Amino acid sequence: MSIHDDLIKLFITIGLSEQKALETLKNDVLTKHLKYAIEEAVGNGGTLQQIGMLLYHLAAKIKVQINHFIPVIVEYIAANKIDSQQRIDAALDYLLSHLKGDFNVKDFETACGVGITVSPEEIEHVVENVIKKHKDELLDKRYRFNVGVVMQEVRQELKWADGKAIKNEVDMQVLDLLGPKTEADFSLQIKQSKKVKSGKPSAESRELAKDVELIVVNEGEVTHSAISVREIMKTKVHFHKPGENYKTDGYVVTSKTMKLLQEHLKLTGGQVRTRFPPEPNGILHIGHAKAININFGYAAVHDGVCFLRYDDTNPEKEEEKFFVGIKNMVEWLGYKPYRVTHSSDYFDQLYEWARVLIKKGFAYVCHQKHEEIKGFNPPPSPWRERPVEENLRLFEDMKNGKLEEGEATLRMKITLEEGKQDPVAYRIKFFPHHRTGDKWCIYPTYDYTHCLCDSIEHITHSLCTKEFQNRRSSYYWLCNALDIYCPVQWEYGRLNMNYTVVSKRKIAKLISEGIVNDWDDPRLFTLSALRRRGFPPEAINNFCAQIGVTGAQAVVDPQMLEAFVRDFLNTTAPRAMVVLEPLKVKIVNFPLPKTADIQVPNFPNDPQQGFHFVPFDRELYIERTDFKEVGDKGYRRLTLKQQVGLRHAGYHIAVSKVLKDSEGNVVELEVKCEPSSVGEKPKAFIHWVSQPLNIEVRLYEKLFKHKNPEDINEVPGGFLLDCNEKSLEVVQAYGDVSLKNAPVYRKFQFERIGFFSVDPDSTNKKMVFNRTVTLKEDVGKI
Repeated sequence: MSIHDDLIKLFITIGLSEQKALETLKNDVLTKHLKYAIEEAVGNGGTLQQIGMLLYHLAAKIKVQINHFIPVIVEYIAANKIDSQQRIDAALDYLLSHLKGDFNVKDFETACGVGITVSPEEIEHVVENVIKKHKDELLDKRYRFNVGVVMQEVRQELKWADGKAIKNEVDMQVLDLLGPKTEADFSLQIKQSKKVKSGKPSAESRELAKDVELIVVNEGEVTHSAISVREIMKTKVHFHKPGENYKTDGYVVTSKTMKLLQEHLKLTGGQVRTRFPPEPNGILHIGHAKAININFGYAAVHDGVCFLRYDDTNPEKEEEKFFVGIKNMVEWLGYKPYRVTHSSDYFDQLYEWARVLIKKGFAYVCHQKHEEIKGFNPPPSPWRERPVEENLRLFEDMKNGKLEEGEATLRMKITLEEGKQDPVAYRIKFFPHHRTGDKWCIYPTYDYTHCLCDSIEHITHSLCTKEFQNRRSSYYWLCNALDIYCPVQWEYGRLNMNYTVVSKRKIAKLISEGIVNDWDDPRLFTLSALRRRGFPPEAINNFCAQIGVTGAQAVVDPQMLEAFVRDFLNTTAPRAMVVLEPLKVKIVNFPLPKTADIQVPNFPNDPQQGFHFVPFDRELYIERTDFKEVGDKGYRRLTLKQQVGLRHAGYHIAVSKVLKDSEGNVVELEVKCEPSSVGEKPKAFIHWVSQPLNIEVRLYEKLFKHKNPEDINEVPGGFLLDCNEKSLEVVQAYGDVSLKNAPVYRKFQFERIGFFSVDPDSTNKKMVFNRTVTLKEDVGKI
């Protein structure tokens, strides 16, 4: 029998199903801890079937820092002194709080409630008092009352009471007070259920969301559909509390950790502090929107603060427009930074800390070339063990410009998780910095800078994407090597979008090749491009909430984001009538003595949101596709034999004459009109414009033909060859007068066409509109 089979058999002895045992084996750490706990329990004479679930809970919850205490806790479990998951959690909390070796048996047992029993009479008495406190509300709401409130209050008073015993007592006393459920109770329950269902995302959003992976947080919490960023950050994300850094997996505890954490708490007052640290060498894209929402959202929901910190350590690629653009996009999404800082603010301190590392023997000056040390298995540096004084002198020479670019770097003596050895801390660049000018010719790297800036700003939660997980050990190592406060790094999966590229280099290539116009071209998925296209920031934030804080990389189609945009604009974008392919129509029996102003509701389903007026004249324009001389089966619009209604006008029209050009193309219709109240009701109502505005409409489609244009298997010739030649169509159209002088970025729904936004190219002479998204597809609509 294999080790694998032995473990399955062992895990089944504590009450796990075979399927659960197989799932457990996928987690190496959990497997190791559970095997250890079971062996200790057997040694202590414990009955595995009775305590099996407690052993599993212990193995799943215990942190690496305290796993040597497994025998201690198992001994208490086997003796029935720790007999609940709640007591196990209390034991783990105590041990995590006493990492300095000040474990005390008496204090430990007090913290775990060892020896404390709660009698049924005590439970009954406390439940009775709490029920009495909520009696009026219970009688009013009856079985709609949330009894969880009662449970929670009882639990607060009777910390070590059995949860099932409390639940049974609460149910019994509620039944005694209210009596059995009546028909009215069941009726209200059904109504509540329907109400909850109506609050779910649209069918389209749900269908598209099926391709998104479930949101899994470190503690194993799973979320599904979040209503808002605030809700998901408050109820679904379980990070450590400020000052409890040491309770997180992998956090390195030193002899100075507790003192530094106490100083940190004193300085911050226990405040949650996050940061959003973009590089100012490009424009933010849709993936950054997730990072912005997570960092600012988590801080906001915990009454904390979030810094906007520019990681400006590469002066060659940084431009002022990127600094401005990044801040604008953060604020556009609705977030206000607590402070705007720069890594360059701390260059002096970073330099001094580099000298400390050298003095401690943790860093050295190396002369290997970039080509020699890139990759995962470079040859070891022959200068790794050079004397401290020599390193200090050479580092000073680097700072003073005595060495050429590429001639030397400062490297740290640390191996990353991925196996890369001795990452670079400083490199030489003879390039002026936008903020510090010519003061420096050496600049720190991300590996060196990031964690130290987090420490300086007393960040509590350093939230970053999953690819930085292999930097976590160097993050902790560097802070501890310098004996400074060490934040906690948490990782989440990146958000990637199909049918696009977000790489700064590749977008720059699209611009230089003339495929797109600039960083804000509406075919891109930069945030400035999405704003220009008309995507509301609220819809982007809601989309990010739906994606959630997943540990796995999320790759979604643009349609999912568009579904959130459509849902938001449907209730916020006023209606207007626009004709993209105008066909002139002359009413030969115009029923009014002169042009009339027709009242058009801004939101037909909600008249209280106001209205606007459009002129109704004897000459008007309809969509060319809304007329056929002979209609196909199911065609419900205007034909030679079929009338059609004019939206909002109160009239329907019928063709009396068709005018054509020399090539046989229809150029004008002469029609007769009658009030809609006369005759047979038309099968359809079409939009129209009269005395229109000349407008330009830009219709956008996907920029790329394949889901992943960067995949050489899908696109062997490279992403530039995958561009959709029909990604932009410019149409000269007619719009109703309500669009005149609309401000830039104002959103409208063009009736029966889609949602559109005013483009910055608009002038007093000509309005320009970008199609944001089409209307929701309606199967069967003709």
